[in-house]
Amino acid sequence: MSILINKDTKVITQGITGKTGQFHTHMCREYANGKAAFVAGVHPKKAGENFEGVPIFGTVKDAKAETGATVSVIYVPPAGAAAAIWEAVDADLDLVICITEGIPVRDMLELRNRMRDQNKTALVLGPNCPGLITPDELKIGIMPGHISRKGRIGVVSRSGTLTYEAVAQLTELGLGQSTAVGIGGDPINGLKHIDILKLFNDDPDTDAVVMIGEIGGPDEVNAAEWAKDNMTKPVVGFIAGVTAPAGKRMGHAGALISGGADTADAKLEIMEACGIRTTRDPSEMGKLLKSVL
Repeated sequence: MSILINKDTKVITQGITGKTGQFHTHMCREYANGKAAFVAGVHPKKAGENFEGVPIFGTVKDAKAETGATVSVIYVPPAGAAAAIWEAVDADLDLVICITEGIPVRDMLELRNRMRDQNKTALVLGPNCPGLITPDELKIGIMPGHISRKGRIGVVSRSGTLTYEAVAQLTELGLGQSTAVGIGGDPINGLKHIDILKLFNDDPDTDAVVMIGEIGGPDEVNAAEWAKDNMTKPVVGFIAGVTAPAGKRMGHAGALISGGADTADAKLEIMEACGIRTTRDPSEMGKLLKSVL
């Protein structure tokens, strides 16, 4: 078991003909069951062509109809990325993963409102995220596969590099991962910490979770408060940005401290109060998780 993806998932790459799309589709196809999983690419002007034997279709709807794919990953440049997400959502895929960084916030706002107004049910991961990996089965996105190991620890993170850091630490300690999910650092994104915690909580093959957050926004606090009342598995946490000055944007577009409750210190305090063990040292995430098992 895993969450969101497994070895039988069928995937479309939107933006497969660009340099980034080609590179990462190739890397994902080289990992575990990737060759069977990546069944289609989409480019409106290159239908009928192929990339490494993967057929390219003009639209997501065509790709879905021909291949039965249920998941899409997007490497479309920022100006067209929100439209690409909408195309995948409108094709009624189950999961849409957007790797693209730098999408205008207004585009994402319009997309979110449009999804809500039309009652679209597709799950969106990202944008500005590294994707996700279910070790030894499938990876979608830009995460390195070689640091992963199959196991029973879930990882959810707003930071791409800290996702890899947590995964590598768990692997080094002999603890593998059920699934590792990067939710992305943009101010308007799809799946939040709370959504991933719910999925891990319901997954019989996940025993504990590492939750990694950042300064800015209420997401980690919302997840911690939900976990306090509902989570049946141990969660450990880390918040990046303890030394960040208020009012200064740090790294991710969403990492901006606005008021009192979205500093790293405030988030860590609330997480601790909700029963989540935390560390202020990112090199200790794996050891902390091991200590609660």
